[in-house]
Amino acid sequence: MEKLAIFDVDFTLTKRETLMEFYIFMVKKYPRLIIYAPFSIFSAILYLIKLFPASKAKENFIAFINGISENDMKLLVKEFYEKRLSKIIYEDALSTIKKLKKRGYKIYLISASAEFYLNELYRIKEVDKIIGTRFTILNGNHNKKISGENCKGEEKVKRLMKSLKEDNIDVDFKNSYMFSDSLSDLPLFNMVGNPYLINYRKRHPHIKILKWR
Repeated sequence: MEKLAIFDVDFTLTKRETLMEFYIFMVKKYPRLIIYAPFSIFSAILYLIKLFPASKAKENFIAFINGISENDMKLLVKEFYEKRLSKIIYEDALSTIKKLKKRGYKIYLISASAEFYLNELYRIKEVDKIIGTRFTILNGNHNKKISGENCKGEEKVKRLMKSLKEDNIDVDFKNSYMFSDSLSDLPLFNMVGNPYLINYRKRHPHIKILKWR
């Protein structure tokens, strides 16, 4: 049986929220995309006051990708990784990934963020699988509409188990690890024998807290 080391991405692997980083990158490259800012901020506010579900807020925020071809996006996310994403990764997270990989663990990154840019994290050679929120491709162009479900909470567990079944992998969850900054990942925490909260500000009765820099 395989043992997994599962990592959330935003504020766990990375120091900042990756979708916002991607938007900032895109605005710097294409200043006209600033027109999406008021609508994105408004959607975020509606989500925070619970008038929008997370999936709807995310679709509205990421509307700036509408119409970008698959080929152009491949070049954009490569540049995004090189200029921004690779520079906001916690050194402690990378160190933990390398140590656990040497101990024979499979490294899984599971995030609610967009899979199309998270896939650049395969450049970290120790990473075995990346699972994120998927977005629709229409006639070869990216679209803000989520394909399937927002990869958050219980959906992360569903996507993980589906992936393991497709890859015919049996897992020793008792000896597996899960790292996240948020209790929204409690469904994954509850699956493993070694759960860790990253930079969590409160004490937790059952989950150890790690301070990563």
